[in-house]
Amino acid sequence: MSETIWNVLHTVKDPEIDSISIVDLGMVNRIGEGDDILTIELLPTFMGCPALDIIKSNVVTACKEQLGKESVDVKFVYDPPWTSSRLTEKGRESLKEFGIAPPPRDFKGEEDWQIHCPYCDSPYTSMENLFGPTACRSILYCKQCKNPFEAMKPISTMV
Repeated sequence: MSETIWNVLHTVKDPEIDSISIVDLGMVNRIGEGDDILTIELLPTFMGCPALDIIKSNVVTACKEQLGKESVDVKFVYDPPWTSSRLTEKGRESLKEFGIAPPPRDFKGEEDWQIHCPYCDSPYTSMENLFGPTACRSILYCKQCKNPFEAMKPISTMV
């Protein structure tokens, strides 16, 4: 049943970036199956993310409809903390397809944050605003293809 549950969770998309699943974002921490209840632990990408209630509701709905589960308990846990290294390779590609530059794979600090344009892959980009439309994204500009774009902020426990 576990693989089936993972497949269902792959259908639950981030409400703000509908090209990426919560699995590919690295949000799924643990799945527990009891006799009468399915428990799913999720790691929020940011504290206070406004989409958490929507994600929780979508997980519950997907598990009830696709798995026939009557009782689904979704819990947000903060230990271990989510880091941007939890993004899957498919998740990184999904972000690019949506026009968001993914964070570096192994972020060690701000000096490591080299942002390539998601459209032309140019490293010649400039930060327009550290604060984007959500707390987890910044606004940048590509000097090569002249497109504005967003970048997902890197999060690491090393910082």
